[in-house]
Amino acid sequence: MEKILKKTQTRDFLFLIVGTILIALSVNWVYDPMGMVTGGVTGLAIALKYLTGLVLPSGGIPVWITNIIFNVPLFIAAFFILGKKFIGKTLFATISLTTFIAILPSVPLFAEDYLLAAVFGGVFSGAGMGLVLATMSTTGGTDLLSMLIHEKKKHLSVPTVLMVVDAAVVILGIFVFGINAALYAIIAVYISAKTSDSILEGLKFAKMAYIISDHHEEIAAEILNDMDRGLTGINVTGMYSNAEKKMLFCVVSKKEMVELIDIVNKKDSKAFVIVSDVREVVGEGFIEFKQ
Repeated sequence: MEKILKKTQTRDFLFLIVGTILIALSVNWVYDPMGMVTGGVTGLAIALKYLTGLVLPSGGIPVWITNIIFNVPLFIAAFFILGKKFIGKTLFATISLTTFIAILPSVPLFAEDYLLAAVFGGVFSGAGMGLVLATMSTTGGTDLLSMLIHEKKKHLSVPTVLMVVDAAVVILGIFVFGINAALYAIIAVYISAKTSDSILEGLKFAKMAYIISDHHEEIAAEILNDMDRGLTGINVTGMYSNAEKKMLFCVVSKKEMVELIDIVNKKDSKAFVIVSDVREVVGEGFIEFKQ
């Protein structure tokens, strides 16, 4: 158990690092240079950088500084309201994101091509957020603010509060950068959400097989021994023949499905196999339960 827990912690650490790098790249390479406000504290920071740049000779308050200023009080409040156990990985993700925004160069990757910026910005930020969410944490900001508001106003759900807060930031972006940039920012938000969902589903995706065969014992033995996968035997009755049969139920990874089909075919070429997609599998051999 200790070995599994250590492996999970290492995976989470890598996911957080890679995820926050991708989000930082979307900010520094796409959203900030193009004036695209996609919500969240980073979106607010982009708008404030532009506004303060009108009066400050230095070019405005950097995005990473605004990210720190807004997140520090949120984490202090979260420590007392939600507890230190909750904010552990989220604090690490927030510090990591802020650091990468500060050290990665700001490169206007797509010049004036807002469509390309919306597509690739959405892919970068969505992939990054998907990896972060896979560790059961967030990058702080409006996510954390929404949780704090929900804790005090239980009748308001976290997604509802988050939608309102992020919508307010996007509206601010309309006034600062204009409706054109805001509309492309909305496209980026949509692509980001879809990419994030795809990352999460891909990490948990598996295949499920139902196997009906007169040689179920031989098939089960080879799957157990050669593939090291567990099975469940279910007693079933054929409605046409009225004969009692044993149906095997097994969940495997996508790459293992080819091997499973090959085993079934070797033992019984007349076996009946049903294969379907599984969106999420939690348990031994797949994604472990969080301790």
